Amino acid sequence: MAYFLKKTKNKKGTYLQIYESYYDPERKGGAHRSYRPIGYVHELQENGIDDPIAFYSEEARKLNQEHQKRKQDEKARQISSESPEKLLGYFPLKNLNDALGCKKYIDLMQTAADFRFNIFEMMSALIYARAVHPCSKSRTYDEVIPKLFESHGFSLDQLYSGLEYIGSEYEKVIEIYNHQLCQRYQFDISHTYFDCTNFYFEIDREDGFRMKGPSKENKKEPIVGLGLLLDASQIPVGMKLYPGNESEKPVIRNIIDDLKQRNHISGRTIQVADKGLNCFNNILHALKSGDGYIFSKSVKTLPEIEKTWVLLKNDYVDVKNKMGEVLYRIKDCVDDFTYTSTDDTGHKKAFKLREKRVVTFNPKLAEKQKYEISRQVEKAKALKAGGAKRSEYGDSAKYVTFVAADKKGQKTDGTIKVELNDKAIENAKRLAGYNMMVTSEIHMAASEIYAAYHNLWRIEESFRIMKSQLDARPVYLQKEETITGHFLICYLAVLLTRLLQIHVLNDKYGTEEIFDFMHDFRVAKVSERKYINLTRSSSFIKGLSARTGLPLTSYFLGNEDINKMLSHRF
Repeated sequence: MAYFLKKTKNKKGTYLQIYESYYDPERKGGAHRSYRPIGYVHELQENGIDDPIAFYSEEARKLNQEHQKRKQDEKARQISSESPEKLLGYFPLKNLNDALGCKKYIDLMQTAADFRFNIFEMMSALIYARAVHPCSKSRTYDEVIPKLFESHGFSLDQLYSGLEYIGSEYEKVIEIYNHQLCQRYQFDISHTYFDCTNFYFEIDREDGFRMKGPSKENKKEPIVGLGLLLDASQIPVGMKLYPGNESEKPVIRNIIDDLKQRNHISGRTIQVADKGLNCFNNILHALKSGDGYIFSKSVKTLPEIEKTWVLLKNDYVDVKNKMGEVLYRIKDCVDDFTYTSTDDTGHKKAFKLREKRVVTFNPKLAEKQKYEISRQVEKAKALKAGGAKRSEYGDSAKYVTFVAADKKGQKTDGTIKVELNDKAIENAKRLAGYNMMVTSEIHMAASEIYAAYHNLWRIEESFRIMKSQLDARPVYLQKEETITGHFLICYLAVLLTRLLQIHVLNDKYGTEEIFDFMHDFRVAKVSERKYINLTRSSSFIKGLSARTGLPLTSYFLGNEDINKMLSHRF
């Protein structure tokens, strides 16, 4: 931009104006416009200005000097106090978040609270920041949110207050997102996938919510449990938090009942879950609710008659890859199976359920498990030879027996003697590579049951996304509602990422590729209207550019390019 004095001669005299030159993006070149009209030379002389042309030429020169000083100050400011780098990898999540139209409902929900900032804007900023650069809330506020393109009008204290508020109302927020999602994509609840995990906290004392319990990561600190439900397309449908000392088995019943009620789901669904949730009460609850189930079952705990059927070679069908190599073997049967349940008075009752049982044998898994068994046996031998304490055996303890013996080796109530349990070792190797699924769907093909169960890896991946890509643990927040708000932000980031991956990109890219793009796609501002793209080329960014028509691979980007990305609609 530059200023100059324009002199226009007409019948009345010479008319003066200060003009400015600027870049016109539509013409893609330089253009001029009036900055300040001044007047006719003879009228200015009558008003006391002896040489108006020289006077206003000097004023234009000063305007140019001021403009140059502002540019220099801006450069110095970018270097010293504010980075010119901007994070842009969140734009696909923003596109989807805006398109869902949840803001109007969350704005209405907010009217019941006395906040002087917008809750939806705060939530959105935290979701995008968590996706592009996960870190603590204070660092997010100071270092990440300022690098997003939108300006945000809330303080750090307001951020914590807002997080506590959405945590107290997290079920409503999820319900709003589910309602809006159904308007565009629809949930497929013919199957639902459910699993639980837990997150540890860097604290020593329990507080009623963060409680010590069995940790997935073998941590000794207090934990909080998280149950997650996915639909048949592996899109998150809901989450439930519970104290870390509670059993996860009842959570599946509570969350499914609650989600069905909140989302007006009345149809029959098939609940798919891992063996940790396979208990008679969950099976009975599914049947009473008019639902079906597919659970895995430990082959090692089967009655001998069922183990014999599993190990019989007949009836197995080989499933091969394109190279003709056996991936796994599969067989199934339908029969009445006995379950026992203990009522409130402590009395046991036996029930028979008609189920289909599907068993698979995976040669590669068998090889891997046999190697692990041998490794544990060798560890047990070394510990036995070294006279290790019982507590030191860990997982290898299942392959030894501990008996009391005297110095001559006779069994007594004295010294503990360790013996290898050959029967346990042989039994473990015999069952290596076998897996079983039990289901109420007796008319469902074994291959469909296998495929439905093995889609559980998506829910495990969702947990992995939360724990690694979104860095959801460890958690340093203190209040239960604020902690819940934190996990709600992680949940919504996973939800939007899954929508992008499955519905927009047709499941052609893995989550690692998507998160690499979101972490890495960034630009640096080099002038008022120009940015440079700092992102390395990849097959994902080329594919997304081709899919959207956006200049994601261009080195130079203008303001209009950035605005197109931030306002794009898939």
